[in-house]
Amino acid sequence: MKKILLIIAFISFSLHGFAQELDQKFKPIPAKNAQKKEVIPPKEEAPKENPPAPIEKPEPPKVNPDELFKDRNLYKPDANVEGIFYRRNQFLGNINTTAATSTIMYRDAAFVDGDKVKVYLNDKVIEPEVFLTGDFKSVKINLVKGINKIDIEALNEGFASPNTAEFKVYDDKGQVISSSEWNVGTGYKAVIVLVKE
Repeated sequence: MKKILLIIAFISFSLHGFAQELDQKFKPIPAKNAQKKEVIPPKEEAPKENPPAPIEKPEPPKVNPDELFKDRNLYKPDANVEGIFYRRNQFLGNINTTAATSTIMYRDAAFVDGDKVKVYLNDKVIEPEVFLTGDFKSVKINLVKGINKIDIEALNEGFASPNTAEFKVYDDKGQVISSSEWNVGTGYKAVIVLVKE
């Protein structure tokens, strides 16, 4: 009899457990570290407006020789006649530089015949009288931002006309930034403009 009771108890417990599995009200508890769905951000679109144009570096100022030589207080008017073309002012160019200082070197470019010159920086005399020889002489100048106008005036023409000279312009690193020659008559000027950026 004990065996029968034991079998009945076992069957009833089994049926009771099976009934709990079929219960629809049962809800499982989620795990503590449940993985969350990764949220994908929307793709960024480029702005539809055009970006502002890059700022262009302005053109450095330049000196126009035609306008420059119109000033009769500073420059003699041309007086060339047939066969003589050196009685005029000579423009040797605009040169851009970033140098803080510059050295101008000059000498007689032809026969050493007693040529003399006067050197100006922005219309102020920096060398009142220089006798040109076969060797280079120099003057060092501090450049200001913008235009630095260097005038070299022929004080005479020596024994052989015209006043002939060779010049070289060096930057503060010792590099030649300009080299030229001039042939001008007494009282006329050769002009070079250094534009410091």
